[in-house]
Amino acid sequence: MMYTWPLLTVAAVVLYIYRAYFAQRAKSALLTGDISTHDSLPQASRWPLGLDLLVLTLKASDESRLMEFFLDNFRRFGNTFRQVIGLNTSILTIEPANVETILLSNAKDWGLGFRRTIFFPLLGDGIFLQEGEAWKHSRDILRPHFYHRHYENLDICRRHVENLLEAIASDVGAATTANVVDLEPLFFRLTLDVTTEFLFGESALSQRPTSSVTSHDFEEAFDTAQRISSKRLRFQKLYWLVESRRLRQACVTIHRFADGIINRTLSRSAANGNTGNRHSFLSTMAQHYPERDTLRGQAINILTAGRDSTATFLSWTFFHLVRHPSAMAKLRAEVSQVDETVAPLTRADLLRLSYLQNVIREVLRLHPPVPLISRTALRATTLPRGGGPDGTAPVRVPRGVSVLYSAYCLHRRPDLYGMDAELFRPGRWDEEPLRSRDAAAHRGWTFLPFGGGPRTCLGMDFSLTEGAYAIVRILQRFPSIRLPADEPVQVAGQEKQAVTISLRPADGCRVDLGK
Repeated sequence: MMYTWPLLTVAAVVLYIYRAYFAQRAKSALLTGDISTHDSLPQASRWPLGLDLLVLTLKASDESRLMEFFLDNFRRFGNTFRQVIGLNTSILTIEPANVETILLSNAKDWGLGFRRTIFFPLLGDGIFLQEGEAWKHSRDILRPHFYHRHYENLDICRRHVENLLEAIASDVGAATTANVVDLEPLFFRLTLDVTTEFLFGESALSQRPTSSVTSHDFEEAFDTAQRISSKRLRFQKLYWLVESRRLRQACVTIHRFADGIINRTLSRSAANGNTGNRHSFLSTMAQHYPERDTLRGQAINILTAGRDSTATFLSWTFFHLVRHPSAMAKLRAEVSQVDETVAPLTRADLLRLSYLQNVIREVLRLHPPVPLISRTALRATTLPRGGGPDGTAPVRVPRGVSVLYSAYCLHRRPDLYGMDAELFRPGRWDEEPLRSRDAAAHRGWTFLPFGGGPRTCLGMDFSLTEGAYAIVRILQRFPSIRLPADEPVQVAGQEKQAVTISLRPADGCRVDLGK
């Protein structure tokens, strides 16, 4: 054992020299028809095998500031740079042109890469991990279930949002600090209940005091599996070193919960002859995917998106509103004009609440549900920007190299969103140039909270509609909601953030209801 570290050190130095030699050879042919090689990009790591970057990344993750660590690297190395960790080289970019190339115009050259291997134990063979014809087939099956006519009248949300309001009031009654409640876990239960009813025809009803232990076990297991899977992603080919046993245990609980829903839904569908059932997601999927493992995978994939994206969005919304009294007052004034005694709210009504929509956009800008997405080159290909002395030349990407783009960091570029890009300011969406940017084209590929191109989240509109309705009802029921007196207010961008499949406040979303 006494010789292990010296031998590892020598091996690391030899590998470093070997890589440096070939990097220099690549740089000698840096420009071929004004196309830069990926090895010519600025490099974030300096030590052999990128051990310095690995240590700093894990440290930032443990301190709940991983995305700010990435943002700082973009400030230091530019909008496109490379990093080396172990034997893995990847490119990071926040250039809109590169993102458009990867997600749309040249999507055929890019695949999911290692993401499928790492997340498969949790998500299984569902739409998020499928590619090619299998992915297209799943998307064609799923798309009709997300037409907004299915939820235009908001009936699917009403009883669950009312349950949320009662749960908030109950939590306040049980709180040790008067009128203070953490909304984050309640939001996750709300979205679990809505998603399970919308897609499966049966709600988990996790918000009710009589809710089953099974649904709470699922919540805990699901959070554990996401945390471990995300950590494994950062280890890439060494993912198997990270908590494999705990992940397996969590996935058993998740699969048991999903199987219970599947069995009850399919039994009910068979008993009813599958007629007149608007919520026929599982029945439809079962016709195309009779194998239980695949059906379960599809169910867990959609459940993940429906639960996490809306819950994290709601958590960040109230996290910011209680810290910005002027924005809260303006939104409260707009909501006070809503009168449901005349007619129940609809999706169309929510879209007409202009300041509410600005708040939603601003929250999604600062805290996109999926802050970092990767793609792997299936063949030698090119990114349009990032190379050369000024970063405007194309970059050649070899087969097998991964490119990561960060919506979190892209959305905080001051040249795109102003010098106050890190601040929460909903009014910016009424100003130029944001007001005139084409929303259908992701505002020039500068606004990507739900991805872009063919793989844009199918449930985006449903998620935002559910979230908008919850915001309105919370402000109607608790009009004096505010920041607790003992709650810290960090410098913009320094709040602790938990990065799993989604991005959530690491310390929850504590509010004072001000009764």
